[in-house]
Amino acid sequence: MGSQSVKAITSLSERKDYLVHLLNDVKALEYMIENDQFEKDIQRIGAEQELCLIDHKFRPSKKALEVLDQIDDAHFTTELALFNLEINLDPIELKTKCFSILENQLSSLLNKAHKAAKKFDDKILLAGILPTLKKKDLVFDNITPHKRYKVLNSILKKLRGNDFKMRIEGVDELIITHESILFEACNTSFQVHLQIPLAEMADKYNWAQAIAGPMLSVMSNSPMLLGKELWSETRIALFQQSMDLRNKSYLLREQKPRVSFGNDWIKKSIIELIQDDITRYTPLLTASNFKENALEVLKKGKIPKLEAFNILNGTIYKWNRICYGQNGEVPHLRIENRYIPSGPSVKDEIANALFWVGVMQGMPNRFKKIYKKTPFKEVKGNFINAARTGINTYFNWFGKGISAKKLIKEKLLPMAFKGLESSNIDPSDIYYYLNIIERRIDTHQTGSIWIAKSNRKLREKVTTDIANAKLTSCMYKNQMDGKPIHQWELANFKAKIDMDWEHIKIDKFMTTEIFVVNENDLVELVVKIMEWKKIHHIPVVNNKNKIVGIITRTNLDEIDKCRKKLLVAKDIMIKNIIKVTSETSLADAKRIMLENKIGCLPILEYDNLIGILTKKDVDKIEQIPIRNGKR
Repeated sequence: MGSQSVKAITSLSERKDYLVHLLNDVKALEYMIENDQFEKDIQRIGAEQELCLIDHKFRPSKKALEVLDQIDDAHFTTELALFNLEINLDPIELKTKCFSILENQLSSLLNKAHKAAKKFDDKILLAGILPTLKKKDLVFDNITPHKRYKVLNSILKKLRGNDFKMRIEGVDELIITHESILFEACNTSFQVHLQIPLAEMADKYNWAQAIAGPMLSVMSNSPMLLGKELWSETRIALFQQSMDLRNKSYLLREQKPRVSFGNDWIKKSIIELIQDDITRYTPLLTASNFKENALEVLKKGKIPKLEAFNILNGTIYKWNRICYGQNGEVPHLRIENRYIPSGPSVKDEIANALFWVGVMQGMPNRFKKIYKKTPFKEVKGNFINAARTGINTYFNWFGKGISAKKLIKEKLLPMAFKGLESSNIDPSDIYYYLNIIERRIDTHQTGSIWIAKSNRKLREKVTTDIANAKLTSCMYKNQMDGKPIHQWELANFKAKIDMDWEHIKIDKFMTTEIFVVNENDLVELVVKIMEWKKIHHIPVVNNKNKIVGIITRTNLDEIDKCRKKLLVAKDIMIKNIIKVTSETSLADAKRIMLENKIGCLPILEYDNLIGILTKKDVDKIEQIPIRNGKR
């Protein structure tokens, strides 16, 4: 999320001051580019690992600050939510066994995190989107209490209005409103950095855009959000919508979302991107205190930090982002790949990094000045399609149609091999990690496919919450075993999860896909719905969509005996219904059902029907393998 030393722009004088520094930074950057002042003859790679903190029930834990204190390592830092952490890995020169070194460092740091989390009865998980997240986890109280995060949330709410709205259509559909930017925290990624020589930057950035769709297709790991199966890489849609500032009243300055693939090719210089960003996006943040004037620093023969530019860059979230930095006093440029998800395993992540770097390094000369060879919208379309359909995507590749599998195996893997060889990467690293990518294709198992198939299998026997917990449990076990995704077996129903059966809430077991009828619907229609959907209880709602009764199979049998016609639901429904809330314990719900000799309980939250618990759900519960719990 960038530097913590920022504040919202709240006055005209602050805006003027920021824009003066920003324009000076752009002039300084132009001067440095024109005079070729960037580091030469060396390339480095780096990475940022975002991770999830979960408790012993595989639900998000809010103990990030406590765990961070326990770790006591400068590589670790906070993230937006209290259930996330981030690891900043050391930059490594691109040569020999740098990817093995990267894996060893990441594994070592993750072991530190695991040990620290264990002291709080918590665990560390790599997941593009944590399956057990619920809307109630994404509230303002769970934002990490650092100034930058709260400032950003306040600005976005002011621009967007009090509530954010989100709609994602995939296999399922999710329509939801939320009160803070914390939906952005559902996304956890493995961000890879590649230092690029100045002379190659324009062509290499364009190439990074061109290959983004095929790369994402084989790396996707985030098909689910809040129990819904959506895109193969749902993070792409989720991040864009959660950070979208546009509304009907906001004028032309914010026509494009701040999370985007981009708008066009670079023709000559990366300055074109920066100019476009300044034109399109209004400044949101400024420094608490600018420490330099970039042009004055250059006049003294020193290298500026470009603080204002970095602040702007930190509030525009392109999936491929150009970054400016320094190694000592020597400036460099790099491309940050932001679309690779966290997980499924450390080995998968390193394989993803090596594959991407290899294809970047192996760019054939014929793809220079790529803007003359293919429309930008074609590669942008490839990226969106890959986010939707993953390894099953069919791409437009420079005027020809080709499947993701064929494109990767026949063109990109050989290209990566050549690129890595030319960068003097050790052959053992090349063969080992590229084989992981190839085996994903051969087994047709990416992280997204594994999660989606496992979830469907689990949902045949258990409710959404239990399926999510078991899914997360299996993800954790496989990660701890260190196996790449192509070796994972589908999540097992017998996987045990911790539950306190005396106090557990019924929201974990309720049925959330509820069929209802209106109080004025014909009984004949009610009969058919119950028959078609094989259900024994159906809630009755009024025109305000509030529950006013319930109809059971017993009601219908009695009416059938009377052979009465043209009755409506309110004529036969049970009006004196017993209702509970999602906070009701399972033990209390079972007791209520037994004492009142009823077969179902409607579950309400703020007077809205959110679920139903039936005898069939209770029967399923009795079959669930448990650990450290009591029935």
